[in-house]
Amino acid sequence: MYFSKNLIILVCLLISLSACDNGKKRVKTTAQADNTTQLDSIIAPTDTITLGEKLFFDTKLSLDNSIACASCHIPEYGFADTSALSIGVHGALGKRNTPTVMNMLSRSEFFYDGRAITLEDQVHFPIEDAAEMNIKMDEVVERLKKDKYYPEWFMSILKQEITRESIAFAIAEYERSLETSDTPFDDYMGGDSTYMSESAIRGHELFVSERSKCFECHFSPDFTGDEFRNIGLYDGVKYTDVGRFAVTKDSADIGKFKTPQLRNVAITPPYMHDGSFKTLEEVIDYYSDPYVFVEKPINMDSLMLEPINFTAQEKEDLINFLHSLTDRRFTKKSGGK
Repeated sequence: MYFSKNLIILVCLLISLSACDNGKKRVKTTAQADNTTQLDSIIAPTDTITLGEKLFFDTKLSLDNSIACASCHIPEYGFADTSALSIGVHGALGKRNTPTVMNMLSRSEFFYDGRAITLEDQVHFPIEDAAEMNIKMDEVVERLKKDKYYPEWFMSILKQEITRESIAFAIAEYERSLETSDTPFDDYMGGDSTYMSESAIRGHELFVSERSKCFECHFSPDFTGDEFRNIGLYDGVKYTDVGRFAVTKDSADIGKFKTPQLRNVAITPPYMHDGSFKTLEEVIDYYSDPYVFVEKPINMDSLMLEPINFTAQEKEDLINFLHSLTDRRFTKKSGGK
């Protein structure tokens, strides 16, 4: 059963990766090119993506004009944050680690608990969250309507006035443009192993093997099954975030969190929904034997029940494979082999 499933998934992966040129086109916008945007610039955006980019980097979308979406989704760190929990307005501490917003085009739910089912729907959550940007969308609408430039930009590009829906659409379109596929691994899958070390190749083979079970959850071209899993980081004592259960109220979902995609994972530490693991080494150590970290996990996925006990070489190989998933725009930061 396992082998037939993986064979099917591998075939799908190969087909999907070979179609990357059609399915994962990247739009290089100003902010992606130099990781900065002059928020007071009068250079008008020319399309929906660049309008969304303006909004993504604009502090007007927070209560005290202090933070923007890009304050926590930092471009040079794969549009993720560098701290376990992000700081919102007035120094408020976020509830969960800030995930990347790259490679979201094919995702089916958003946030660790899956409370949003579209990119448009996810936009208002951080804006209205008291621990993040802490402002009602209606107030954002009014602010932008009073702005010197935004009303004209929305009318010329979207052919409509500023509304919460049009704001969400523009930001979502920008986020959809943040796709990556220019990695050593993509070259390797295309037949060029020049940029993949022997260790990384071994890591890939282990990753998709029955021994590691990684591929059971991290499949598809972006290495996620878009599923919710309890990997053992809930014990009701130290780890108390109930995850997906808060949305569904289904006891089977206690401690489940959305399986993240793994592209550019080497440059998006810290890891897990709470940012409790600072390095990929810690992550691999955890998957090797979760019980070293959490003595009595509750509702842990059956895939995790038996420790794998990776060897030191296997751990190194897996980490080098994960580094091979780093897009070349970030290569200098990933430090992979």
